[in-house]
This record gives sequence, C-alpha cells and structure tokens, in this order.
Amino acid sequence: MACILTGGRLKPCKDAVGGIRKLYFVDFGDLGDVTLTDDEITEIAGDFTYYEYDVKGNSDLTQNVNSSNENGTTYYEQVLNATFTKLTKEDNKELKLMAYGRPHVFVEDYKGNVMVVGLENGADVTEGTAVTGRAMGDLNGYTLGLTGNEIAYANFVDPSLNVGGFLADISGTATAGTQRDPA
Repeated sequence: MACILTGGRLKPCKDAVGGIRKLYFVDFGDLGDVTLTDDEITEIAGDFTYYEYDVKGNSDLTQNVNSSNENGTTYYEQVLNATFTKLTKEDNKELKLMAYGRPHVFVEDYKGNVMVVGLENGADVTEGTAVTGRAMGDLNGYTLGLTGNEIAYANFVDPSLNVGGFLADISGTATAGTQRDPA
C-alpha cells in the first residue's frame, strides 16, 4: 500500500458550528450492504428500524487516531458522549438494552452533516449514569458514553440520502421506531 499524500488543505471559512442535534440508533447488523465512495456512505441496502433521540448541548463526538509504529497498526476510536434529560422508567429499559447491544449510531450535527459511529463493528456503551443532581438546576437524566473502534473516521452520509427526511432515499427501508415523549 502506498502511503503517499494526495492533497493539501486551505484554511476554511469561519462558518462551522459545533454540537449534536440528533442521534439515530440502529441495531447492530441491520444496515445490510453499505456502499462507500471516497469514504462517504452513498447507499444503504438494508431494511432497518431507527430510534431517534433528540439531544441539545452537552453531547459530543470525539475521534481519536491510535497509531502504532511498532505494530504497524492504525485504528480510529470514535467516542460519543450523549446526555438525555429527564429520568423515566421507559428510558431505563431502553438504555439498558442499548448497553447490552452494540448499535450503529447516526450522529446529526448542527451543520446538517450525518456521520455513522460504529459502522462496521458497532458502538459499545462503555459508561453511563442515571443522575438527579443536588440542586434544582442540576441534571435530571442520563449520560451515556459509546465507543466504536473502526478502521476509519466515522463516515459521512451522502446528503442526497436525506432528501425528504432521515435516510429517505436509501435503497433499503429505513423505518422510524417509536419515539416517546418523556413529558
């Protein structure tokens, strides 16, 4: 394999924003055949159900490059930290099931980008809390840490697959699962 660079990078405009808008969880293995073109997902052929979680603030995705000269290996640790407000018995059940599995997680940011954490190997829940804070303004809810170990950064999803709704134009079938209102 040739390890030759193919291009540079100019300083971009200052129009980027941080933050995660929504998370979509899919059971591991349900995506079916996924087509990558230049490290971007251009087709998903599976029939799957996704579960949408709204998040605002205090959730982040960090991707760490782990490279060993001694071993000749490189992999990418995709670390997703999510905060879900309000404790409910229904969420206790769902988050427990999530911890038992290793879902694929679609991360939608505030720029409209969608990336997939755990595309090949799934994302394991590695930590979490259910907390009600000390003061009235403290968190009443959940924190969850998921980690995917992959051979690449979290792949972006081609924006054309999201026309008319989340993954509306895939060749398979993406079905929205039940979304609870924790009100």
